[in-house]
Amino acid sequence: MGIGNWELGIGNWALGIGHWALGIGQWASVRKKKYFSPCPPAPLPPAPLPPCPMPHYPITHSPLPITHSAMLKLKKKSKRSKKKHFQPETPPLSLQERLAQKRKATKARKEFTGLLTKAVSVAIVAGILLAVVGGIKAAVPGVAGIIIIALCFKYPRQALFAFIVYVPLGGTITYYIGNSPILQLAKDAFYIPALISIWQLSKKRRLPLLIPQALKTPLYILLGSCTITLLFVNGAQQLSPPPVGLLQDAPKEIPLGMGILGLKVLLGYLPLISCYYYLIRDKRDFLILSRLQVVLILVSCILGFLQYFLLLTGICQGTRNAVGADLFKATLEARCYIGGSLVYSPSQGMIRLPGTFVAPWQWAWFLISSTFFTFATGFSDPSILWRIVGLGSLFTVFVNAVISGQRIALALVPTCFVLLLLLTGQLGNLKRFIPLGMGLALILTIAVVSNPTVVQERTDSFVSRWNASPPQQFIVDQFEENWKNSKGPFGSGLGRATNSARALGQTKLVETYYPKLLYEIGICGVLAFLALVTTLTVVCFRTYRLIKNRNFRSYAAAMWVFILFISYNTYYYPLDVDPVAVYYWFAAGILLKLPEIDKQERLLEAQAQGNQGKKKR
Repeated sequence: MGIGNWELGIGNWALGIGHWALGIGQWASVRKKKYFSPCPPAPLPPAPLPPCPMPHYPITHSPLPITHSAMLKLKKKSKRSKKKHFQPETPPLSLQERLAQKRKATKARKEFTGLLTKAVSVAIVAGILLAVVGGIKAAVPGVAGIIIIALCFKYPRQALFAFIVYVPLGGTITYYIGNSPILQLAKDAFYIPALISIWQLSKKRRLPLLIPQALKTPLYILLGSCTITLLFVNGAQQLSPPPVGLLQDAPKEIPLGMGILGLKVLLGYLPLISCYYYLIRDKRDFLILSRLQVVLILVSCILGFLQYFLLLTGICQGTRNAVGADLFKATLEARCYIGGSLVYSPSQGMIRLPGTFVAPWQWAWFLISSTFFTFATGFSDPSILWRIVGLGSLFTVFVNAVISGQRIALALVPTCFVLLLLLTGQLGNLKRFIPLGMGLALILTIAVVSNPTVVQERTDSFVSRWNASPPQQFIVDQFEENWKNSKGPFGSGLGRATNSARALGQTKLVETYYPKLLYEIGICGVLAFLALVTTLTVVCFRTYRLIKNRNFRSYAAAMWVFILFISYNTYYYPLDVDPVAVYYWFAAGILLKLPEIDKQERLLEAQAQGNQGKKKR
C-alpha cells in the first residue's frame, strides 16, 4: 500500500515534468504498477514522447522544487543555445581528410626549408661580395634584403602583414641598423615581391589586378600625361642639360632617374588597393587586420610618450644645450633612442618630436591618419574589448598630438574626430556613443586639467603660427608662385619637387601638395590626378552605402572620410611620404572589400537559420 501511494505521488509530480515522468513510467511498467500521468507510457526501448497537453513547467532532472534563480539560469542557457544555433556547424574531419592535412603541412614545411636554404646560400655569397666592396655596413642589409625578398615573393600574405607592421616602426629600425638612405626604402622589400606574386596569381586565376575597375580610365590618362612629362621634359633635361657659366661646374644630375623616382612616389603604392583587397578573405581576416592596425598605433603612441618622458626628465638632452640657431633645428645628434631627428629646446618653447618616424612632420601626419583608424575600431568593432582598445588608442593619439609639439596635429586631430562624428552618423547611435564618447571626454578632460601648462604652451604656439602665416594665404601664395614658374602644360619634370629625389639632382622645396604637382607635371597632370582621386572617392562612397551590417558600415564610413580628407588636402604633401602615402591606398582596399564580407556574413546567417529550422522540424 505504501509503495502504491509513493508511485501515485511520483505520477502526480510527472504532471509538470513530462520527460522525467516518461522515465518513471517505464520503470513503473516494468514493475507492473499503475501510476497517474496524462501521457501513456512508451514501450521499451524508449521512444519520443507523444504530444499531449501539459502545463508549461520547466523540465529538470531531479524532483526538487525549482527556484527563481534556477529559472533565470534556464533562460540564460536557452538564449545561449539560440545564439549557438546561428553559428554554422563544421562537420568533423574524416581520417582521410586529417591525413591529407598532415601531408599538406609536411609539404609546406619542406618547401619553406628548401626556399630558406637557397635564399641563405645566395645571400651569404652576395654578402661576401658586398663586404669586399662596401664593408660590413653594406653586407648586412644586402644579406637581410635577399632573404626577405625571397620569402616575401613566396608568401605574399605574410609579406603584406609585415609591410603594414614595418611602416610605423621603420624610422626607429632604420637608425638602429644604420643611417643609410637605402634603409629608408626597406619597406619596399616586403611590398614589391608581394605585389609581383599577387600579380602572377591574379593573372593565373583571371582576376583583375586593378581594383576598382572605374579607376582604369583616369589612371591611364594620368599615366599618359606623366609619360609625356618623363620623356619630353625629363628626357630633354637628360640629353641637353642647361648651360652653365664659364667657371662653374655642371651639376651632376640624372633627370630620367629623378622622373622614375618621382613617378614611383606619385603612384607607386596605388596597387596596395588590390593587395589588401585580395589579402582579406573573410570577416576573420578583416578583424585581424583592423585590430593589428590599432595595436600598432597604440604601441607607437606609447613609444612616443616614452620619448617625451625621457626628454622631460633629462635622460635625453635633445637640443636644450645647443646655441643660437641650432636651438630651432631638428638634428639627428639630438635623437632620443626612438625615431630620428628632433628639436627639444624647452627654454625657447620649441619642441618637435618625431615619435617612431624619421622626421617630426611624418609623426604629425601619422597621428592625424591614426585618428581615423582608431575611431573606426573604437566605434564599430563587434567586440567590446576591442572597442575599448580602439578608444584607448585614440586617447593616446590625442595625448601625443599635444606633447609632440606639432601644430598641425594639434589642430587636425580634434578636427578630424569631430568630422568623423558628423559624417559617420555616430552621434545618432546614442547607445554606443554616449558611454564611449563620454568616457573618452572624461579621460581627455582629466589629462588637460592635470597638464594645463603643456596645453597652454601648445595652444599659444599654434595661434602665433596661424597669425604669422595663415594656412589659406600660404596655399594661395604657393599656387601663384608655381603657376608662374611652371614651364608648360606638362610641368618642369617629374621628381623636381620631390624630396626623396634630391640625391639625383636639384629639387625645389614646395610645401603644399597640389602646387607641387603643378610644378612637376603641369596643369594637365594636376587635372588627371584630381580625376583619379575624385573617381576613387565617389566609388568608395557608393561602395560603403551598399553595406548592410552596422559595424562594417561604420568602419567603411570612417575609411571613406579619411579618403575624402586626404584626396583634396593640399596643405603640406602627405601623399608623398610615409605613412599617409601607404595608409591612403590601404584604407581604400579595406573599404572596397567590406561589401563582399557583408554578403558572406549574411549568407552564413541565412544558412544557419535554415539549418536551425530543419532541426526544429
